[in-house]
Amino acid sequence: MPFAHRFDTVGLMEKIESDIEFFLAKHKKGIMVRLHVLGDFYSTEYVLFWERMLLNHPKLAIFGFTAREDKIGRAVNLLNIRFSDRCVIRTSSNKESDGISKIYAANESFEGKSFTCPEQTGKVKSCADCGLCWTAPKTVRFLSH
Repeated sequence: MPFAHRFDTVGLMEKIESDIEFFLAKHKKGIMVRLHVLGDFYSTEYVLFWERMLLNHPKLAIFGFTAREDKIGRAVNLLNIRFSDRCVIRTSSNKESDGISKIYAANESFEGKSFTCPEQTGKVKSCADCGLCWTAPKTVRFLSH
């Protein structure tokens, strides 16, 4: 992403919460938010923010990826366990998923049990037409990740 811009996180959580409330009012059946197209969980406070959002908004679902395998990553894994029906955050690593709390997103060199992203192989038009990252409990292998 050579033209991506990073922004300050001051006021970020308040703005996200406002947006969630706006879109939940608009879409009564619920919304799914893809976290961090560029970036990652930057603090445990931010992970706890998402926990609060999931607690306060039963029609909110989130998915995404993280490279965190530290205290912040452990907090993310707890989100996956606690909200397993509405939260799927995969850890970016070449490992096999346990199908419960540790679910991985691997790169093209990974040779373990996995499935290759159908969008990247042209089997579906877009991520929105697929959803395997959201539903499959095994490692997803990306051709570019």
